[in-house]
Amino acid sequence: MTEVLPVAVITVLAVIAPGADFAMIVRNSYLYGRRTGLFAAAGVAAGVLVHVTYTMLGVGLLIASSAFLFTVVKLIGAAYLVHIGVRTFRTRGEVEVDLEHKAALTPLAALRTGFLTNVLNPKTTLFVVSTFAQVVSPGTPVWRQVGYGLFMSLAHLLWFGVVALFFSQERMRTLMLRAQKVLNKVIGSVLAGLGISLAFAPSH
Repeated sequence: MTEVLPVAVITVLAVIAPGADFAMIVRNSYLYGRRTGLFAAAGVAAGVLVHVTYTMLGVGLLIASSAFLFTVVKLIGAAYLVHIGVRTFRTRGEVEVDLEHKAALTPLAALRTGFLTNVLNPKTTLFVVSTFAQVVSPGTPVWRQVGYGLFMSLAHLLWFGVVALFFSQERMRTLMLRAQKVLNKVIGSVLAGLGISLAFAPSH
């Protein structure tokens, strides 16, 4: 059960850190409204499951074949957490939104937009791989690994669903943008700290 807390903390902080998914949800919600934003959020969550699937297979094989290679991947994952922590800390937090008129998106198109944005996002690839590398051990049951993956997907769905609801309203959009600068500092500091601590933690 000691794995659960790191997974939860890293997932929540990484999800709410602004990135390509965040900018896409903000843009779609502001331009097309609440429903489009929510469908796009569902697409992002579906994309996360793709990353989780190939990561579970790859990390499992890595553990079984080479403890050394697994340790290398774990250290790279820790370094990535430090990297995104520093980048998030330094981000200004201003999200530019294209206000020109565009045709309304169908639910399927909105879902596809969110899915492709996430699946093609290397940040999500590294996030999922690094998180699994930190917490998955030879003794971790498959059902628990699946649970971690579902939690990651659900966290994306809930957070970006909230973002869609907020940014489909003008007042909330303004408030969120004002809060991003402080939010980035906090998220960045915690992610970098987690990366450093995990790098020096004993291997499983």
